[in-house]
Amino acid sequence: MAASRYRRFLRLCEEWPMEETKRQRDLGSFLRQRVAQAFREGENTPISDPEACDQMYESLVRIHTNFYKNKYPRLKDTTFTGVTIEDCRIILATDILKQMEDMKKGTWRRLREKFSAKKPEEDLN
Repeated sequence: MAASRYRRFLRLCEEWPMEETKRQRDLGSFLRQRVAQAFREGENTPISDPEACDQMYESLVRIHTNFYKNKYPRLKDTTFTGVTIEDCRIILATDILKQMEDMKKGTWRRLREKFSAKKPEEDLN
């Protein structure tokens, strides 16, 4: 049974899309890492709690297939602020978040980072 569970998770990982705009914060890459950790021995990995494993798989399938989005359709594709899904994707992109983080820094800190040979983390120690 562990072999079939492992194959199901692998198939789910293959189907799950990767979002390049969310480097190191993508649910697809996180899922792949967790499956690799959970099934270190591949098909021969012993599963201590098969029911929890099956429940986790079914939950991930519901997320992947947009089960609840289809079950409870929205009247509009915007939020109460009027922001669309595409706007949210753009705002949550790693590059944009990095730019916003840089904007939050003070002028003195930006200048120090620009002209300093050390990394900012080294200054804190």
